[in-house]
Amino acid sequence: MNAAQFQHIVANIPHQPGIYKYFDKGKELIYVGKAKDLRKRVSSYFTKTFTSYKTHELVQRIHHLEFTIVDSEQDAFLLENALIKQFQPKYNINLKDDKTYPFIVIKKEPFPRIFLTRKKINDGSEYLGPFTSAGRVRELISFIKQFIPLRNCKLNLSDSNIQKNKFKVCLEYHLGNCKGPCENLQTAQDYAEGIQQIREILKGNLSSVIDHFKKEMREQAANLAFEKAELVKKKIEHLENYRAKSVIVSAHLNNVDVFSILKEDETAYVNYLMIQNGTIVQTHTAQLETKLEETDADVLSFAIINLRETFNSLSTEIIVPFIIEYPDSRISITIPKAGDKKKLLDLSLKNVNYYKEEIRKKKTLHLEEKTDVEKKDVLYQLKDLLQLSELPRHIECFDNSNFQGSYPVSAMVCFRDGIPSKKDYRHFNVKTVKGINDFATMQEVVFRRYKRLVEENQPLPQLIIIDGGKGQLSAALESINVLGLKGKMTLIGLAKNEEEIFFQGDTNSLKLPWDSNSLQLIRRIRDEVHRFGITFHRNKRSKGAFKNELEEIKGIGKTSIDELLKKFKSVNNIRNKSLSELTEIIGEAKSKLVWNYFNKKNL
Repeated sequence: MNAAQFQHIVANIPHQPGIYKYFDKGKELIYVGKAKDLRKRVSSYFTKTFTSYKTHELVQRIHHLEFTIVDSEQDAFLLENALIKQFQPKYNINLKDDKTYPFIVIKKEPFPRIFLTRKKINDGSEYLGPFTSAGRVRELISFIKQFIPLRNCKLNLSDSNIQKNKFKVCLEYHLGNCKGPCENLQTAQDYAEGIQQIREILKGNLSSVIDHFKKEMREQAANLAFEKAELVKKKIEHLENYRAKSVIVSAHLNNVDVFSILKEDETAYVNYLMIQNGTIVQTHTAQLETKLEETDADVLSFAIINLRETFNSLSTEIIVPFIIEYPDSRISITIPKAGDKKKLLDLSLKNVNYYKEEIRKKKTLHLEEKTDVEKKDVLYQLKDLLQLSELPRHIECFDNSNFQGSYPVSAMVCFRDGIPSKKDYRHFNVKTVKGINDFATMQEVVFRRYKRLVEENQPLPQLIIIDGGKGQLSAALESINVLGLKGKMTLIGLAKNEEEIFFQGDTNSLKLPWDSNSLQLIRRIRDEVHRFGITFHRNKRSKGAFKNELEEIKGIGKTSIDELLKKFKSVNNIRNKSLSELTEIIGEAKSKLVWNYFNKKNL
């Protein structure tokens, strides 16, 4: 649609608030916008000269338009946001966030269970969250269960079932992790009080929970139950320690949302801090892709609406760095200049800068998009830090893994010029090692890999990374020595989790600078070998390659196998148990079958 064509329909567009929709020739919705005055806003697209190429391209693609009149600018704001989320038009801001966040669910049932879930089901249960970190949620649930005993069984604890004495308390009751509602040893009211305390903890309001326990401690002491009072006192101390470790920003602030923005070219980063009872209970940074000439205020407003909706915020105050439009007049917008609120805004900005820097480092780590000079810079840095004699243009990394203590396998990944060379990746089914022996497994697979390279006259890597400690490194070096390759390449051990690097014969480990590109590259190689090995295991299991050895024993069924694995954890452990130990779990007749099977095989 050109300016001349537009003049034919402009008279039909009113001077009222609303939203407008642009469609291309294929009738695809390509842009949604809001306006205080529809005619003025839509006219600007055909009468202004835009500096942005994308805006110019949008105008060239417009074939026809539609508009909707609403009562207010705020209504236009909300309708625009809803349509963008529903249709995700090509030229609108895109919130690049497709994650599913975890919730804590309080199940709608007698004596409700509490657990983590990523799916909200319309079953009347209460869902708290969502939360940005599943690990944090699990830690929180574990912390809560230390102080508030809850059931974790799936029994139907209806009044009639309890009155009929259908259930018996389990080990959780005897360990003090549950008060035994299944045998009517805990009332529904007492259980409900515990659930309410959990709600307060999740809101960051530990004061009311601590006050509840202090009252209980005084009652126990008044009844001369001093041991019970001492246990409650320890709970109070743990809760106070937890509160001290929590990020309490101000005792004077209640519930506020804090947002900051950092824009770079066509990408914007928005940080969100959710404050409840003066404590930071959520922090999240979102990445948005801008398409046209959106202002920082436009992008921030769009992000705030979506983030508050995603994380179910009920705060009535929003702290931001500059004036923005917001569709709900009941929400107050604060632009602080000093005090606690300004400190919060500075903290949010610090988080958004940190997030952007991490994104930059990840891009540096993924060298595929870099020039040859940039790729070599990382490798030269690694060469200097490890004091290598050659530039490590060819790096290989090994990792061992096993399934339930049995069926060892290994994986090897190859990086050339800092980039994964997937055609050179290798899997190894261990052939010569009996049982689980990480050192012998590493010795075998390293020998097989480089024996083959030598036989095929293939080039050797300059650097070999062994994912493991000194034991695995020594085992790998034995194979290198047997093959006569000592001194022709460098082997290092990478201690699991610690990211410490070991060389042969060194007493002390080497730690690369935590923010160095070299360490980022090593981390990527390690993560890639883990991913490749795990995928191998998963595929083998799905094809039934890891058939449980216990299934080969005639007369031993699935129930007995499950009981044995639950108790002894692995087939290898079961193999080494005595007849009497096996008898305690599955009875005399079946234990003889298992014991005879393994011991006859070992003769």
